[in-house]
Amino acid sequence: MLKDKNAVVTGGSRGIGRAIVERLCREGASVVFSYAAAKDAAEEVIRTVEAAGGTAHAVRADLAEPGAAELLMEAAEEHLGALDILVNNAALAFTPTPIAETEEAAFERVMAVNTTAVFLTTRYAARQMRDGGRIVNISTLNTVRSAPGIAPYAASKGAVEQLTAVAARELGPRGITVNAVSPGATDTDLLRSTNPPERLEMVAGLTALGRLGQPADIADVVALLAGPDARWITGQTILATGGLA
Repeated sequence: MLKDKNAVVTGGSRGIGRAIVERLCREGASVVFSYAAAKDAAEEVIRTVEAAGGTAHAVRADLAEPGAAELLMEAAEEHLGALDILVNNAALAFTPTPIAETEEAAFERVMAVNTTAVFLTTRYAARQMRDGGRIVNISTLNTVRSAPGIAPYAASKGAVEQLTAVAARELGPRGITVNAVSPGATDTDLLRSTNPPERLEMVAGLTALGRLGQPADIADVVALLAGPDARWITGQTILATGGLA
């Protein structure tokens, strides 16, 4: 489905990002993905992809650092040439903290990775992506299901959803679609490190399908939006939550 397509995935070494990289590669795309620090995990992704006959390349890029997003996109262009698909997956979670107790530096770091980097990679794609391309941004259920203590995270993802809507309008005349995917509770190391087992069990029970999401569940939705069958879907934020809403 994605043969001869070139893709960039931010934050592709673990969790949902890794599942996205592996799925796009299985569909035939050549993928460059970023990682912030987990070099061993990134190398394992490459080995897995290559063992399955795919092509992936990792670029270290801490998207909280100034200039990192542009350097990633330039490195991807060197490896891939033309760009067809951009998946903005990289994000910083946020230890739940009341607004009154949130440090400005913590807020700014979350916004740098979750929002500013998405804007910068999208700007690059708007200039360099081939007509008919695809941009998919990973958001969160927390933009519609709010909770105390997550203001920076929810605000950063709300901004991403608005950027998605505007970019879809601007890039539509070139046949480029821009969409967002909002996962619910997805079974990753990050989720398990920030939630006790009893809470995860409770959340699973609140979904219509009676379980936590898996990274592959989200990757499948991304692959659909990145492919030709989603040519008439743009400017949308799609809930991929197993019915948790």
